[in-house]
Amino acid sequence: MDKKLCENCLLCHDAPCSAVCPYKQQPEKIIRSIRFKNIKGAYKSVSDACLNCPAPCEKACVSVSKVNIKKTLSECYTEKTKQKITYKKGDIRSDICGIEIENPFLLSSSVVSSSYDMCKRAFMAGWAGASFKTICMMDIHEASPRFSAIKNDDETFAAFKNIEQLSDHDLSENLEIFRKLKKEFPKKFLLVSIMGRNDEEWAYIAKEAEKAGADALELNFSCPNMMESGTGSAIGQNPELVERFTRAVVKAVKIPVIAKLTPNVATMSPAALAAKKGGAKGIAAINTIHSITEFDAISQVCLKGETEKFATGGLSGKAVKPIALRFISELAKNQQLKGMHISAMGGIYNCEDALMFFSLGAQSIQITTAVMEYGYRIIEDLVEGLEYAVGASGYSSLKELIGSNLCNLVDVNDIERDVVVYPRFDRTKCVHCGRCHISCRDGGHQAISFGKDRMPILDPKKCVGCHLCVLVCPNHAIVSSKIKVKKQK
Repeated sequence: MDKKLCENCLLCHDAPCSAVCPYKQQPEKIIRSIRFKNIKGAYKSVSDACLNCPAPCEKACVSVSKVNIKKTLSECYTEKTKQKITYKKGDIRSDICGIEIENPFLLSSSVVSSSYDMCKRAFMAGWAGASFKTICMMDIHEASPRFSAIKNDDETFAAFKNIEQLSDHDLSENLEIFRKLKKEFPKKFLLVSIMGRNDEEWAYIAKEAEKAGADALELNFSCPNMMESGTGSAIGQNPELVERFTRAVVKAVKIPVIAKLTPNVATMSPAALAAKKGGAKGIAAINTIHSITEFDAISQVCLKGETEKFATGGLSGKAVKPIALRFISELAKNQQLKGMHISAMGGIYNCEDALMFFSLGAQSIQITTAVMEYGYRIIEDLVEGLEYAVGASGYSSLKELIGSNLCNLVDVNDIERDVVVYPRFDRTKCVHCGRCHISCRDGGHQAISFGKDRMPILDPKKCVGCHLCVLVCPNHAIVSSKIKVKKQK
């Protein structure tokens, strides 16, 4: 199935294409499942109705670059019939510090979890819980505008930057929200993020949140945007302060305490060990990364006087996933942290992203940026996609799968360095663009020639197996041979 067919879909609210479908196919839902890599979910939903349909959905499509909906769904159905698909679903129930949750997906502490109405709609959509936007006793003043983004060619977010701070509701308002949420949704996990300025403030807020119904507390040692000095990531960069404030909270409450740590450090283990020493039962990571996006992005300026200023802020989204995976694996491999719950976040958009984090030791997932871009509805494909993935994994449950890939993670010093893995060319897919030749010539080892017939030819004597050509080929006509050959001296 050519997934490029649906790349232009805008994933509309109350999609016009679904509204006019005479067969109630819900093309938007099927395309959304494809986009969010819940392929089995798409297969299960699609039928043969599109094969001979006049496609009124395409006329209703509001995308400037019209989406070939009929061909997308027809190919999806054809692919479905070719394969012997089993729709076995795995058990994806999880727990946070011993408290059972229906699935491992929570909203992370941010604007997406900042009110009663928002959390209610998220819970009704299927989210297992939420880390409520950090509550405090400070006077919060937000900038406007306060978001910016680096975009891909299709206008989706490659990275997202914010200079958002904490909840601007006062403490009493937030406590009332917690009481209402727990009364209406007693089985949903309410993780309350808190921040104080001294031991007494940390302890007081923690006690009040516990009385209002919090299932656990998340200590915000990681926000990079704070106006108050000595708060947020300034604490997370100081293990002594992490231990001190963690201990102050742990002494004040009986519910589990989780420390949310900053990625704006070389290694996270010192702060994590300090949190454990202070009595924390878990670690949440990562928060956003100090960054500057683009100078001319109006959305990142703060106005002071008559001069436009730009500021550093916290970077999130797909671009930070590799960094988040590195920190999560660091925490999971540290035997001194064994037994601590790891709640992961950072660039998670779909079930495949989530699986990577689980396989490296995460036990629950928190999400913000994907929700900001696509809404709470993404939980449908996150849950269903993960259920199918676990069902096909050979593991009995998600809990059994957790950490399964840590054994394959090696230090860079342990990588095998005396072999070459050559690329393999699929001539039937090659469109003779020469991209592989250009990249190898100017950024590799000049191992690919490009003749008059516009066919790339590999010189194995020059090729070092770097796989740059695999990565740049726009038509996926070059893949790894996966065959190791000893280097010739």
